[in-house]
Amino acid sequence: MTPARPPRARRGPRRVVAVGAALAVAVSGLATYAVSPAHAAPSTGLVISEAYGGGGNAGATYTHDFVELHNPTDGPISVDGLSVQYRSSSSTAAATGVTALSGTVAPGGRYLVQQAAGSAGTQPLPTPDATGSVAMSGTRFTVWLAEGTTALTPPVGDAAGTPGVIDLLGVDSTTFETAAAPVVSNTTSATRTGADTDDNAADFAPAAPTPEGSGGTPDPEPEPEPEALAISAIQGAGATSPVAGRRVITSGVVTAAYPSGLFGFFVQETGSGGAQSAPRTASQGVFVYYPRGARTVEVRPGDRVEVTGTVEEYAGATQVRIADAATDVTVTGRGAELAPVTGEWPASAAAKEALEGMLVLPEGRFTVSDTYSTNRYGEVGLARGTTPLIQPTQVADAQDTAAIAAVVADNAARAIVLDDASSVDYTSSPALSPAYVSKQEPVRVGAATAFVAPVILTEGGSPSAPTYRFQPTAPVGPGVTGSPATFENTRTPAPDERLLAADGRPDIKVAAFNVLNYFTTLGDADDDNVGDGTPPCQAYLDRDGDGNNVSGGCAQRGAWDPADLARQQEKIVAAINALDADVVGLMEIENSAVLGEEPDEATRTLVAALNGALGEDVWAANPSSVDLPAPAEQDVITNAVIYRTDTVRRVGASRALGELSGEDEAFGNAREPLAQAFRPRAGGTPVLVVVNHFKSKGSGVDDGTGQGAANPDRIAQAEALAAWVPTVQADEGVEATLLLGDFNSYAQEDPLQVLYDAGWTNLETASGNEEYSYSFSGQVGSLDHVLANDAALARHTGVDVWNINAPESIAFEYSRFNIHGTDFHEPTPYRSSDHDPVVVGLDLVANRAPKVTPRLSLAHTPRTPVAGRSVVRLQVRVRAGQVSPQGRIAVRVLGRTVSAKVNRDGVATARLGRLVRGNVRVVVRYSGNERVRAAWAVHTVKVRPAPRSPGARG
Repeated sequence: MTPARPPRARRGPRRVVAVGAALAVAVSGLATYAVSPAHAAPSTGLVISEAYGGGGNAGATYTHDFVELHNPTDGPISVDGLSVQYRSSSSTAAATGVTALSGTVAPGGRYLVQQAAGSAGTQPLPTPDATGSVAMSGTRFTVWLAEGTTALTPPVGDAAGTPGVIDLLGVDSTTFETAAAPVVSNTTSATRTGADTDDNAADFAPAAPTPEGSGGTPDPEPEPEPEALAISAIQGAGATSPVAGRRVITSGVVTAAYPSGLFGFFVQETGSGGAQSAPRTASQGVFVYYPRGARTVEVRPGDRVEVTGTVEEYAGATQVRIADAATDVTVTGRGAELAPVTGEWPASAAAKEALEGMLVLPEGRFTVSDTYSTNRYGEVGLARGTTPLIQPTQVADAQDTAAIAAVVADNAARAIVLDDASSVDYTSSPALSPAYVSKQEPVRVGAATAFVAPVILTEGGSPSAPTYRFQPTAPVGPGVTGSPATFENTRTPAPDERLLAADGRPDIKVAAFNVLNYFTTLGDADDDNVGDGTPPCQAYLDRDGDGNNVSGGCAQRGAWDPADLARQQEKIVAAINALDADVVGLMEIENSAVLGEEPDEATRTLVAALNGALGEDVWAANPSSVDLPAPAEQDVITNAVIYRTDTVRRVGASRALGELSGEDEAFGNAREPLAQAFRPRAGGTPVLVVVNHFKSKGSGVDDGTGQGAANPDRIAQAEALAAWVPTVQADEGVEATLLLGDFNSYAQEDPLQVLYDAGWTNLETASGNEEYSYSFSGQVGSLDHVLANDAALARHTGVDVWNINAPESIAFEYSRFNIHGTDFHEPTPYRSSDHDPVVVGLDLVANRAPKVTPRLSLAHTPRTPVAGRSVVRLQVRVRAGQVSPQGRIAVRVLGRTVSAKVNRDGVATARLGRLVRGNVRVVVRYSGNERVRAAWAVHTVKVRPAPRSPGARG
C-alpha cells in the first residue's frame, strides 16, 4: 500500500495576483460589487469580500485573522441570527468554528469579523463588528456566511447553492464555488476582485490585506518618498531584505519577463553576469511584481529599466511590488542583455540566496528526482549530481542519527526544482496539457539532465515551505517544448538481462509486483456513472464528470467502470508479460472472497487477460491457501501468486500465515503472507516463494524514528514471518527460499533489520546496483524487496528493479485518464502501478558448486584528507576463504567511476583524487568471478576543510 502523500500547495514563485479593484477598495472604500442572483440569498445580499488567515504569523502586519463582509445593495441589511463559519481546506466535516453576528451593515458598507491572534504582527485590526476565536490557516481554508448559528457541512467540490449558505469562499480548498481561489500567505488575503460570479477562482485574488469594518478605516499615512538603492542593497546579505516594507527606486537590465501568469519580470544590475570569480555576498537580481490591475508592463529581456515600488518577501524570495506600470516602470534603454552567471553550482542555502533572482546557466550534471507534481504544476524536482535524492533510511540505519542527518543534509544541498514559468494548475485547467509530460520524450526520475539555456534562480512554491527553483525565461510546454534543459530517456522495454545474469545463467526468474489496487469488482459495474452499493461508491472524476477510479464510500478500491478496468488491465498485462518471469508474487490485488465474490476471481481474471495477450494458456493462478482465516478477518486487498505452467510446476500445497490475523495480532492490519514452492520443469532444486505485504506507512502509531507510521506493527510482522517460514520449509521439504513483496520498509529500516538478523540477505542491496522501486516526496528508495536465505543465495544469478512505474509522471496512470487536453494513456507497461517490479534470476537446474560470498574491507589514505588538496586513495581487500578473488572493482564517487584490478591476494587500490569537504560517500562494486560472487560495500571519507590562508577574509 502506498504511503499517504502530503497535500501539495499551489506553487510558483509568483502565484499571488492582486487586483486593481482590490486596490481601489483599499484607497477609497467606495467600490461596489454586483451580486449573482443565483447565489446571493434575496433576504440578505451580503457577500464575503475578504478573508485573511495570516494574522500574527511570521512576516504579517496585522495581529489577527479576519473575515470581511460587504453589503453591495442600496439598503441596510441585518445580520442578526447569521454566522461566519470556518473549516480547514481538506475537511469534509461540519464547521469547526462558528462566529455569531449581530447588527446591521449599511448600504455599500463593510462588516469586520475578527478571529484569533498570533504571536507576531504589529498592527491591530480596525474596530471589529464581531469577534470570534478561530485560528485560520494562513494559506488555505474554507469560510462561509451562514443562515443561523448551527455548524453546517457544505459538500466537497462545488458548494454553490448549498442550503443555508449565503456565500462561500474556498481558498486552495476542496470545497469552493466553481473553482477554488488561489493560495494566500502570511502577507496576503483572499480579496474579492469584482462581481460575485459564483467562481472563487475568478472572484478572488491574493492581495495585501485591507480590513474594514462598519466604522471604516482611518486615512492612510502619506506615502514616504522612495529611496534610491542598488538591487544588491535591496537584497542584502541575509535571507530576507533589510529594507522590506520600504519604497525604493532601483534600476537594471531585464533578464526575463512574464506578462501573464507570473505577473512580473526579473531585473539585474548592469555588468553582474558572467563567470563567478569569487563567492557572492548579495544577489544583484530581483523580481518586479505587478498585480493584475497595475496594467501590463511592456518590457522584454535586454531593456534597461528604472523601477519604483515597495520591497516585499513572498514565498522565500525578495520582490519589488509596483502599483501602476505607467508611473512605476520606465524603460531607459534597449539591447543590454546580460550574460548568465556561470561557475560551480552552490551547495549551501546562503550561496544560493546570493544568486536569488539572477540569470544563471547551471553547469554540470543534474538528475531528475521528482515527477509527482509535474502532472499538476508542470514542475520537475532535480538533484545536483548523478543520482536522485534518496530516502535516508534506504541507506542509513534509522537508529544512526548522525548517518541519517548526513543524508538529509546531502539531499537539502542537492535539491532544486525546475519550474515552467507558468501559474497554471493543470488539474484545474482541463483544456491544457502540463509542461514536462510527454509520451514521446518522457521526463523520468533518474534521468540525466543538462541545461542548454539560461534560467532564473529564485525561490517559490508553498509560501510556508518555499524551495529554490529554476524559472525558465519563457513558459514551457506542452510537454518539453521550450524546455531550458534536456532529459535522458531512460525507459527500457524489459528488465536488464545483463543484471539478471550477473552471476550465471538463470533457469527461472521470480518477480514481485504491486499492482496498485487491481479490482475486478468495480465502483460502477453497469457504467451509468452512479456508484454501486449502499452507501454508494464515490469516484474521482475526469474533466467530463465521468468516474475514473473509486475514491471511497465502499469496500472496493480500484477501477470505476469497465472502461477504466480495461485501461488498467492492459497496462498491467503489458508489464507482467514483458517481465518474462516464471513466477510472480502480486500485491494489492482484490481479495474477491472478502467482497462476497468467488475466491481468486480477480487473480483468475488477470491470468485470463495475460493468456489472451499471449495467445496461449501458459499462465495459471495459484489457489488461495486453506490456511487463510475467515474472510471477515482478511483485508480487502490480498497477496497472490501466478506462474507459467510451461516452465515451472507447483510443489506441495499453497500455504499462508493465517493464525495471526486477529485485531491485536501481527497481521491484524496487514495482508497474510502466502507461500508456494516451485520446481523448474527441467528438474533441479525447488524454491519456496513467500509473498508479503506489510502494513503501510500511512496510518498507525508513529514511533518517532523517521520510519513512518506503524513501524512497530511492521517489526511485529517481520518477527512473525521469520518464525513462520522455517515451519513451512520443514513441512514442504524445501530449503532454498525467497521472501518477496512490498514490505513498506526502506532497506535499512527496523523490520528488514529483523530479517537480516535472522539470516536473510537483501538481494537488491547486496547487488550494489543502486536501483530503487519507489519514489516518495521527491526521494527514491525501495519498499519492494526480495530476500534470500543462504540456500537461495547460492542459486541466485542476479537481480533487477525494472523502473517502469516509480520514475514516471502520474499523468500516465489509468486513473488520470481524460483530465488534460492531451490523452496520455497508452497500453504500455509505463505507470501500470506506482511501485516497480523486482525480478531475480535463479540457477536451479545446474548441479554446480555454490559460489563463495566474499567480504570486502575498505580503507582510505590519508586518514584525514584536506578538501581540494589531499589525493585520496582507497584500498579494497576482498576475502573469499581459500578461493582466489581476482576480478575488478568499480568505485563510484562524486558522480564518477574509478576502476581497478583485484590481484591474486585480493587487493585493489583506486585513486579517488582530490575530494570536496564533508562526508563523501563512496560505493564499491566487486565484479566477482567464476568461483566468487559479486559484492558491494559503502565507505565514507570524512574530508576536512582546507585552512584559510593568512589574511583571508570570511
